[in-house]
Amino acid sequence: PSGKERLHEMLRRVDPDAAEQIHPNNVKRTIRAIEYHQQTGQTMSAHNREERGKTSPYKFVYFVLEDEREVLYRRIDQRVEEMIRQGLEEEVRTLRARGVTREMTSMQGLGYKEMMDYLDGLIPYEEAVRRIQRDTRHFAKRQLTWFRRERDVTWIRKQDYGRDPDRILAAMLAILQQRGIIQTEE
Repeated sequence: PSGKERLHEMLRRVDPDAAEQIHPNNVKRTIRAIEYHQQTGQTMSAHNREERGKTSPYKFVYFVLEDEREVLYRRIDQRVEEMIRQGLEEEVRTLRARGVTREMTSMQGLGYKEMMDYLDGLIPYEEAVRRIQRDTRHFAKRQLTWFRRERDVTWIRKQDYGRDPDRILAAMLAILQQRGIIQTEE
């Protein structure tokens, strides 16, 4: 078995529930769950269950703004193009000149690793841009999946308010008032 398969088997021995939830390819989460068990003697899955069962001592509303996927993806593509225009390539060149390498965690962020591949001659420039856009869209999709699993989320569908920031803000303020978090001025 590969190293990641052995790691996942180690996790399965100490925390079978976490092993069911964490894909064997997700080495960082696998290691984190094993380390948590080694450091605390408690399983990560038990810790997560306990945390999910807690109620917050704070009054709050957890808003997630949602837009239609096509609109979101178009905005992501535009944002990446703007990052490129504002000098992403030059930023990565400067970091490399200062000794930053692709193995460093800081270079694993969206845009950096793809631009490193371009600068190292592994892929053409257009492919680097395409990959940054694609990987950013995938990241946004994973974020939405994560938010859907969160409890007590108040979803704001931007299209329900004509994508008008003032109308969205008014709706959010109304929800905060309804829940007694803010008071109306009289």
